[in-house]
Amino acid sequence: MAQVSPARRVAYEVLRRVHGGGFSDALLLDMARPLAARDAGLAHEIVYGVLRHQNQLDWLAQHFSGRQILTVDEPTAILLRMGIYQMRYLTKIPPHAAVMEAVELAKRASKRAAAGLVNAVLRKVHKKELKFPDPAIELCLPEWLYRRWLQHYGKEQTRLIAKSFMQAPEKVNRAGYRMDSGAQTIVPLLDPKPGQSFLDLCAAPGNKTRQAVDLGVKAIACDRSFKRLLPLQQIGIPLVHLDAAAPLPFRRPFDCVLADAPCSGTGTLGRNPEIKWRLTPEDLLRQQARQIGILKHGLEAVAPGGTLVYSTCSLEKEENEDVVRAVCGESSETAIPMHYRIPGRDPGDGFFAAVIHKPA
Repeated sequence: MAQVSPARRVAYEVLRRVHGGGFSDALLLDMARPLAARDAGLAHEIVYGVLRHQNQLDWLAQHFSGRQILTVDEPTAILLRMGIYQMRYLTKIPPHAAVMEAVELAKRASKRAAAGLVNAVLRKVHKKELKFPDPAIELCLPEWLYRRWLQHYGKEQTRLIAKSFMQAPEKVNRAGYRMDSGAQTIVPLLDPKPGQSFLDLCAAPGNKTRQAVDLGVKAIACDRSFKRLLPLQQIGIPLVHLDAAAPLPFRRPFDCVLADAPCSGTGTLGRNPEIKWRLTPEDLLRQQARQIGILKHGLEAVAPGGTLVYSTCSLEKEENEDVVRAVCGESSETAIPMHYRIPGRDPGDGFFAAVIHKPA
């Protein structure tokens, strides 16, 4: 029986579970942990490469096979994507290794009929340049999202955003934790001063709270998932289990309030590429009512003269300007400073932030 490297075995299992609804970052953290550093690196490269380029890989599979990849079962589609990604996008992978191990994985998945298809298709794969049929496939975006960004951002900006999401995102090490360089720009918008009170309404996993504590504030961290807040106990931050979309339980107001609301995450597609294949246009309004509630109740917790920052890692106006307008009125667009960090133009993930000052 042919051998399958630990890297490809883990990559296949992670991609299979992502198709079932899992998230690549958590799955890789768990499943690649026992691997040697080299194997773990290859597993990460294959998983993220396949997810970032998924519709492009599906088109290539159709090109080399003459059939729609969506007509085969998902395990077979995953193996074809893995093989094509290694053979066309990775320079140090011997083609025969990618083919042989994909075929063996198909056999181990009890897909012996599929093994023949995988072998036949992958043996036709070459590295000659091919012209993709449309910009959405060239830029590895769902058609609806490409057209949406084209309308909102224009052709060149959309291309920059999409190209940035095809690359591994940069992380910056801070004391004891790692944080995206774009995410690091949100807390400073509050201009927190040492000794001020700071409320983080949607704090998990706590990196922005830690950043604020590094600036000397007295912080309280809240979230609907208390479990995800628990690592903050290590640095002595008071934790509160609550739903920030509901009225808040605090009797005293805060100098600084951060409302980093849950959202679609379209600013993080380089880090969480599976999102773009799961998201639908209807999803952009799914959390808007919660986002409006979070901003509304967060503003009630701001002390006179204090500041609230409403932020998301979304590039979509329904989760950003529209939420601020719904809570603060139609004039808010000119009266309230609003900032976008655009991937490809700005380092790190994409973010939106509105800075709201409460009169003294």
